[in-house]
Amino acid sequence: MAMTQGAACNSCRYFDDHKLNGAAAKGDEGLCRYNPPVSQPEPQGHGLWPVVAGQDWCGHFTAEQTAAE
Repeated sequence: MAMTQGAACNSCRYFDDHKLNGAAAKGDEGLCRYNPPVSQPEPQGHGLWPVVAGQDWCGHFTAEQTAAE
């Protein structure tokens, strides 16, 4: 399967690199905010956003979802 030209998590509007909340990003990792957080099996567990690398990509990528300038 060929990768869509320019597809990368760090160019998606749903990629959260933590810079806006003052947290330090680790490498090029960020959180994918496309889908709701994944719930945990324990009743007291918190939902977690998937951690992705900036150069990762997924099948949801479209030119309309690129990050706003």
